[in-house]
Amino acid sequence: MLSETLLFEVTHHVAVLTLNRPDVRNDMHRELRQALVEAVQHVRTDPAIRVAILTGAGRTFSAGADLKERAQGGAAATPSVASIVEASREASMSTMPMEKPLIAAIDGPCLAGGFELALLCDMRICTPEARFGLPEIARGFFAGGGGPQRLIRAIPQAMAMEMILTGDPIDAATARQVGLVSRIVPEADLLPTARQLAERIAGHAPLAVRAVKEVARAALDETLEQSLRFGNAMRWIIGQTEDAHEGPRAFAEHRAARYHGR
Repeated sequence: MLSETLLFEVTHHVAVLTLNRPDVRNDMHRELRQALVEAVQHVRTDPAIRVAILTGAGRTFSAGADLKERAQGGAAATPSVASIVEASREASMSTMPMEKPLIAAIDGPCLAGGFELALLCDMRICTPEARFGLPEIARGFFAGGGGPQRLIRAIPQAMAMEMILTGDPIDAATARQVGLVSRIVPEADLLPTARQLAERIAGHAPLAVRAVKEVARAALDETLEQSLRFGNAMRWIIGQTEDAHEGPRAFAEHRAARYHGR
C-alpha cells in the first residue's frame, strides 16, 4: 500500500486517502490505481477505521485515467489474455464492496475515472471550483468503471443522459442543484468539513452505521416492501449488539456513549 502517489493517514477512526499526482491533475496511472485498491481494501478490513475520506492534492480531485499511458498501451491492438486479466484486476475498485462510509472531498476537476471514484462514495462535498463529467465519449470510448450506471442512479435521468452522451461537464452549482453533492464550501474549509462529517459518523456505533448503509443502498434495487422487510431484519440483528444496549444506557446516564463495534 506504500506509494508516493497515494497518501494515507488515520486519525480518530477516520482514514484520509489523498490522490497525490498534482503535477498531472492526479491522473490515475497503473501504480495509483493499484495503490488505491489496496488502500480501500485496508479500510475495509481494519476495525480501527470506521469512515474514509477520498480527496486529491493540488486543487484537483482527479482528471481521470492517464491517457498517455493508455495510448502507449496500444488500445487498438488485440488484447492478450494477460492484459484482460490485468484489466479485470485493476477494475476491481468499481466492484469492490465497501461496507464503511466513504466521503469524497472534491476541489477542481473531477472527471472521467476521477468522477467514477467520486460516484463510488456515499457523500460528496466540493468547492465552488469543482467540475464533474464523463468526457470519455469524446475520446472514442466510454467510462468503464461504473460511471454511467451510478450517475443515472444519482441524479435525474435527463441530466445524467446529457452528461453521459455529450461528455460535457457541469459546475459545482449545478451539481448541488441536482443533488450530486450535498455541500459547497470554500477550498480552505473542504477537508475540515469532510473530517467533521466523518468524525461525526465515526462517533456512532460502527455496526449500526454499516448496516443502515447496506439497507439504504439495497433499497435502490428493491421494491419498498422488500426494502422494509430487509430493513426490519437488519434492525433486529443490530438490536442484539452490545452497542445497541450501550446507546440507551449512556442516554439514561447522561454521558457520551462508548461504542466498540460489538
